[in-house]
Amino acid sequence: MRALVQTVSRASVTVDDEVVGKIEEGLLVLVGVTHDDTAAKAAELARKTHELRILDNEASAADLGAPLLVVSQFTLYGDARKGRRPTWNAAAPAEVAEPLVTAYVESLRARGATVETGRFRAHMLVDSVNVGPRTILLEL
Repeated sequence: MRALVQTVSRASVTVDDEVVGKIEEGLLVLVGVTHDDTAAKAAELARKTHELRILDNEASAADLGAPLLVVSQFTLYGDARKGRRPTWNAAAPAEVAEPLVTAYVESLRARGATVETGRFRAHMLVDSVNVGPRTILLEL
C-alpha cells in the first residue's frame, strides 16, 4: 500500500456537485493499493499515517487530533517508465482495493482519528490548500 500524505489548511472532495468529505487543518491522504496488500498492511499504514510527525512543530495527527481526508487513488501505482502512457498493472482491481481502503479508514477511526473520505469508484473533484507544502510518500 501507498499513502501520499499532504498537510493542508483545508481539503474537500466533491462528487456530482455534492461535498462528500471536508476537513480543515489536517492531512489529505491519497491511498493506493496493490495486489499483495492485506488488512494487516492497511492497519500498519494507518498507524504510520496517524503518527507521522509532519505537522507544525513535528507533531502528528495523533498528537493534535487533526482530521484526515482519505481519498482512494489507484494512480499511485501508475508506471510511466516506458513511454508516455502509464500502465496501471500494479494497481489492485477495485474489488480488492475497496475493502482495503475501507480497512485503512476503519483502522484510523479505531485509533480515535476523525476521518472524512471520498467516494470509491466515483469521479471526484479534490480541492486542497497545501501547507508548507509538506508531502510525504509512505509505502509498505
